[in-house]
Formats: sequence, structure tokens, C-alpha cells
Amino acid sequence: QLELVESGGGLVQPGGSLRLSCAASGFTLGNYATAWFRQAPGKEREGISCISGSDASTVYADSVKGRFTIGRDYAKNTAYLQMNSLEPEDTAVYYCAAGRVLCGSSWYRYDYWGQGTQVTVSS
Repeated sequence: QLELVESGGGLVQPGGSLRLSCAASGFTLGNYATAWFRQAPGKEREGISCISGSDASTVYADSVKGRFTIGRDYAKNTAYLQMNSLEPEDTAVYYCAAGRVLCGSSWYRYDYWGQGTQVTVSS
């Protein structure tokens, strides 16, 4: 069975940090572009970061650049999103997705999706 499972969400105070993980099963995640999206209530799904399946190059949305870091653990077949200096505006459900696409592709082009993990930034 091909699936992605996210973990690591939770409640954090402004300025705090969280690390999200995305574990793949049934396929080799490193062969796919892996992206993190988020969706806040009443807002459209937003692509925030992606790591390429070809050369592991990374891209970030302006809203998270300098605060978030995407990476992979090839041995564990996982991807992660390290989130620092979190702000209330970062509150959303976060999803990881994988696909044989170029980073920057629209969300509907990704083949595999996790179930989502809630991140809440509040004092």
C-alpha cells in the first residue's frame, strides 16, 4: 500500500518551533518531489515548500522563507519540515505530498497525500 503519514503537529506559542515528519511506505520517497502544503480555515491550500526528486533542490514560499527548512532522511524514507519562529498566521492543517512533478506544481498534480496534521500557534 502506497501512503504518506504525517506527524509532529501540535500547539506551540508564537516564536516557538515544531518539526513535522512525513513517512512514506510502499515507494521510495527520494525519487519523488516532496512538498508541504497547508490550509487554514476559509483559505485556499498553499504550497509552502518543496524538495526536488532529481537533485534535492529546495524552494520556499515567501511567507516561510528563512523560518522553515525542508529536508529528507533517505535511510528512514521520510521528509521533514523544521518550522522555527512560528507565528499565529502559520496556524493551519499541514499536508505532505509526493509526485513525479516539478517543484512549484499545483497541488492537484501530486499523486500521494498524507492525512494532514494540525499546527496551532497561539499564546
